[in-house]
Amino acid sequence: MKKVKVLIADDHTLIREGLYKILSTEEAIEVVGEAENGQQAVELAFKIKPDIILMDITMPGTNGIEATRIIKNECPGIGIIVLTIHDQEEYLFELIKAGASGYVLKDIRSDLLIQTILGVARGESFMPPSMTTKIFAEFSRLSSRSARETLPQGLTRREIDVLRLVAHGESNRTIANKLYISEKTVKNHLTNIFQKLGVIDRTQAALLAVKNKIVDL
Repeated sequence: MKKVKVLIADDHTLIREGLYKILSTEEAIEVVGEAENGQQAVELAFKIKPDIILMDITMPGTNGIEATRIIKNECPGIGIIVLTIHDQEEYLFELIKAGASGYVLKDIRSDLLIQTILGVARGESFMPPSMTTKIFAEFSRLSSRSARETLPQGLTRREIDVLRLVAHGESNRTIANKLYISEKTVKNHLTNIFQKLGVIDRTQAALLAVKNKIVDL
């Protein structure tokens, strides 16, 4: 079985060591590098090409938000999970725009962290329910302040069905079961959706769908 390659980026040595020990207990995960600041994270990401990066926000020099933006621009296939003590909305908004696929607090249980890493490696996204509510509320507020924007043309009825389920946080497997299609077909629909909407992951697609009232939550 191919292991999920993980890069840890955090300026605290103790945090990096703790994460390394936790992830080393999971056979499906391999820690392939550690970075103590955002610039190192960018350099190692380009050199090692990990599947997942655990990214701290507050680091010296290049912070986690900017590092995420740089990495996703050059290597959109790398999944970035933000692991932080911060739960302020402004961090979450910026990280979603930068392309992060997951946002978890540092008090998360180790088993849930491992599940999140494996999920993001499969193309899923994750954020705590409390933060999901905040981000959707903010986008709804922004949407109500401006004229309703029309989604880019070209989405098929089936793609809209997939998009609605994505916005409700469903996994590819669940979407496949609900729509009576294969997971491979779901992935193909998602690829088309991302291209048509001009986004890079399912979180951004879901937020755009909510903003444009395709999905009601």
